[in-house]
Amino acid sequence: MLAFSLGDFFGGGAFNIINFLYPGFLALAVGLPAHLAGLVITVARIFDAVIDPAIGYFSDKLRVRYGTRRGSFLVTAPLITLSLFLMFFPYSNPSLALRFWAVLLTYIFFCLIHSATMIPYNSLASEMTEDYTERARLTSLRLGFSIFASIVCVVLPGMIVDAFEGNSGFIAMSLIFGLAFMICIGVTGLFAKEGIPAPKKVDAAKIKDFFTTFKIKTFRQYLWMFLACQVTMAVMSALFFFYIDFYFVRDLTAQGESHMVGFIGAAIMFGIQIVALPFYLWLIKKTSKSVAYIVGSAIWIVGGLLLFVLPAGSSHIALYALAAFIGFGISGPGLVPHAMFGDVVDVGDLYFGVRNAGAFAGAANFVIQLGQALSVGLVLAGIGLAGFVEQDISYGAQQVVAQSASAQTAILVIMALTPLIFMSIGIFFSTRYKLNKENHAKVLSALEGDNNEKSAVLKLL
Repeated sequence: MLAFSLGDFFGGGAFNIINFLYPGFLALAVGLPAHLAGLVITVARIFDAVIDPAIGYFSDKLRVRYGTRRGSFLVTAPLITLSLFLMFFPYSNPSLALRFWAVLLTYIFFCLIHSATMIPYNSLASEMTEDYTERARLTSLRLGFSIFASIVCVVLPGMIVDAFEGNSGFIAMSLIFGLAFMICIGVTGLFAKEGIPAPKKVDAAKIKDFFTTFKIKTFRQYLWMFLACQVTMAVMSALFFFYIDFYFVRDLTAQGESHMVGFIGAAIMFGIQIVALPFYLWLIKKTSKSVAYIVGSAIWIVGGLLLFVLPAGSSHIALYALAAFIGFGISGPGLVPHAMFGDVVDVGDLYFGVRNAGAFAGAANFVIQLGQALSVGLVLAGIGLAGFVEQDISYGAQQVVAQSASAQTAILVIMALTPLIFMSIGIFFSTRYKLNKENHAKVLSALEGDNNEKSAVLKLL
């Protein structure tokens, strides 16, 4: 369990390095206008979405000495370091077109390596154990590593970047974390042990198999809940430092002064997510995973709306308190979809008569990456239209020190309303999700029963 959970140091850490730092890196280190930065992220993540079902399918078919999933980790681990280095290399060619293509192609390469790692990893999560409650505990341990990585990968990368002259800090940061991620994924590949063995015989690939997972209503409901959470996280993390630097402490930023407000706020927000995990595990045990999702989502929505009543330049303590409140909310919907995944795969086993976790992971990643691509791309394009100004690298690495009132307002409104819009959708579908502990027990029983029992359980869900 520890070896498996360590792998999500890469999942959570890389996610936050990219979501928190990459939009700013593109605008301020590479000098891309906001709309081109948004286009880079959108195109790369659409590519990621398109390849995900194929990676998931072939992950199901892979049979090597180290297990169905783990063999791929040993191949991708060293490539993680290379791809992260290329992605955060501060391209400074005078040609805007060359800089655009350089960051686009390197981001696409990173997306390929990330998917080839994380889709088998997410599939492995469903194969560690089939127990409903034990999956929640395993997911909690995994997310503990992921959230700890989130704290480290929000605070330390920026500090490393600031410790170097110019943009060379991005190179140092990418190599340090690339090596750390390589080690973590390598440990997972060598030492994680599946509790549910994969069947030895596999069928030939069929194109239609990429789409069959969407036939299952339970999986579609799970996807809406997961998508709502992931899109909200992606948008808010992409704008987090924009909000801090150009709205909340804009006077300091305008004077060219450095500050730690954003790093401290992010560390508090992620730290509270770890603290809140036992509460949501208790809530899952007493009620259901859906209830835990709804409670956390409601707190997250309220926290987002409170940004409207937190004026720019107000007490840093108030910001930190709000970050803690939002973090407590995020912990619930952040935990629950991961804990649900193995249960949903069990329903797929009942429906199809074969366990194809990779196909489900690939389909889920397809939807999530597509949703994040479109939402983050549109958001960055939106603040560009609102007047956001990128770094002009022809004058060196001087910091963009101020933004227009319209750009600041756009950043605030998006940050405040995104949880309300998307998490309300997640709440809606969570109320219709019927795969609680009792019904999951029926699924496991039906897997050993006849066709009539299987049909009855599938009809119930």
